[in-house]
Amino acid sequence: MSNNESNRRKFIRSLALSTAAVAAGTRALGNENKSAHFTIQQKSRFTANDNINIALIGSGGMGVQDTITALQVPGVKLIAVCDLYDGRLQEAKTRWGKDIITTRSYKEILSRKDIDAVIIATPDHWHQQISIDALKAGKHVYCEKPMVHSILEGPAVIKAQKESGKVFQVGSQGVSSLGNEKAKELLKSGAIGELNYAEGFWARHSPTGAWQYPIPADASPANVDWETYVSNTVKRPFDATRFFRWRNYKDYGTGMSGDLFVHLFSSLHFITNSVGPSKVYAAGGLRYWKDGREVPDVLLGTFDYHQHQAHPAFNLSLRCNFVDGTSGTTYLKLVGSEGSMDITWDSVTLKRNKSFASDDPFFLEQMKKAGTPVTGRKRILPPEEYTFEAEKGYQGGPYDHFVNFFTAIRNGGNVTEDAVFGYRAAAPALLCNDSYNQDTAILWDPEKMQLVKK
Repeated sequence: MSNNESNRRKFIRSLALSTAAVAAGTRALGNENKSAHFTIQQKSRFTANDNINIALIGSGGMGVQDTITALQVPGVKLIAVCDLYDGRLQEAKTRWGKDIITTRSYKEILSRKDIDAVIIATPDHWHQQISIDALKAGKHVYCEKPMVHSILEGPAVIKAQKESGKVFQVGSQGVSSLGNEKAKELLKSGAIGELNYAEGFWARHSPTGAWQYPIPADASPANVDWETYVSNTVKRPFDATRFFRWRNYKDYGTGMSGDLFVHLFSSLHFITNSVGPSKVYAAGGLRYWKDGREVPDVLLGTFDYHQHQAHPAFNLSLRCNFVDGTSGTTYLKLVGSEGSMDITWDSVTLKRNKSFASDDPFFLEQMKKAGTPVTGRKRILPPEEYTFEAEKGYQGGPYDHFVNFFTAIRNGGNVTEDAVFGYRAAAPALLCNDSYNQDTAILWDPEKMQLVKK
């Protein structure tokens, strides 16, 4: 992140309380919830001559949302849209104007000299090839997570990015959020003591079924380029369900772990400066949505993180549930020796254990009045709680992620979630699937980014 962007994220406290004071426990605020607010400054607008011209490759739900967000950043212009379904190309012209170039061929997009950067939001099985082709064509790349479809595909993308010299960013948007940045600051300051455990949870409930995206009534081989879609995987007859509900199938998607766990890995690695786990084990099953899908709707993952120069050894537990009758929630929790943090993209709730030395005169007096023996040990009292929230008007992690991407393009800078970071987040997610499918624990070298033979 550039210094300007860091300054833009200046944090304003509504409390007379610094992070260092929280970490040291020097100011007691009882059990009352306290809040603090992030603020953002207005950015200067760029002239039309400064436009970064982009193209969208994969105009499904995520690709459309990514593009809508990208176009909110000043000085960004959409030139072209690519998709294998003609209906989406027609929708692109309706949404963004009849002058938008539309095509089924991503290589046509890459051959255009007037396009500076591409958003890749295709099904997962096309991420690697299009990313490499785009980098070789001299385009900057924003690739949706997970960066790759298979554990074997990551090194080639890393190599292509290094050789191209172009900006490559993976789309786990929480990495650029104020919530993640605040959690990183608090952890570094010692606010929760020494990290020893982390957990993440993602739940989703839909009466029609998770990932059961609508299938257009007109879907047919005439308006869907099915042959291209399956050209790099198992060849099958046209199947509209496999095309429009691709996340349910191994040939095209990466299951719950590749879709959702990868966000939690990305945030965790950003906050802790971790390079990833050394051991992966998963369990789960297809418990409810028995609709022909090939991937679980309940998935549990456990991960060992060895001691690293950036952090002590700790354990991670991740859960995902598509059979959640309460609709559930999404969160990442870090637990340390002196407290914990509940982290979202927009807020952080810090809880700290309160303790007093047994030689504190007030403490001794109170214990005598209560008839409680004084043992010489510290007493643990109810935790203090502080909530840090993004200020009203904050545009969110997805917007900031694109700001960081385009700022790096303009300034010749770097992004946090580059190909190496993206692979280190994708790898444990993909290994989680492999562990589930093979019913075995898998060893991984996160530094070398290689499988370890048992």
